[in-house]
Amino acid sequence: MLAALAAARGALATGDVPIGAVVVDASGRVLSTGRNVREADADPTGHAEVVAVRAAARDRGEWRLDGCTLVVTLEPCTMCAGAAVLARVDRIVFGAWDPKAGAVGSLWDVVRDRRLNHRPEVVAGVLEDESAELLESFFAQRR
Repeated sequence: MLAALAAARGALATGDVPIGAVVVDASGRVLSTGRNVREADADPTGHAEVVAVRAAARDRGEWRLDGCTLVVTLEPCTMCAGAAVLARVDRIVFGAWDPKAGAVGSLWDVVRDRRLNHRPEVVAGVLEDESAELLESFFAQRR
């Protein structure tokens, strides 16, 4: 989560919401990092999780990320939760809850939907305070 927080801080330089993500393999090796790049790249899909999942798939040379863990500073939205399911990650670890758009237990629970063919394990609240503070500080400056 510390690496994801560092990636999130990198988003501040481009005015992007400070959310960071890391994909690690079963041995704990970091395959990729990602940060929000929606503003920097003018890309509505430029969420930290999508950036990290794409990079990890390129690193592995395949789209299946079985055995991998997606670590992200904020609870994934529906798009990112769906990407994690489709990439077959084994686990999603996140920091802060997102009651407005979270899709891993808050507003929706996409990853535990029994109708899907893959359901990753979820570990929530890891460095939650640090993750939430980074976002709260960012939005306080915007208001």
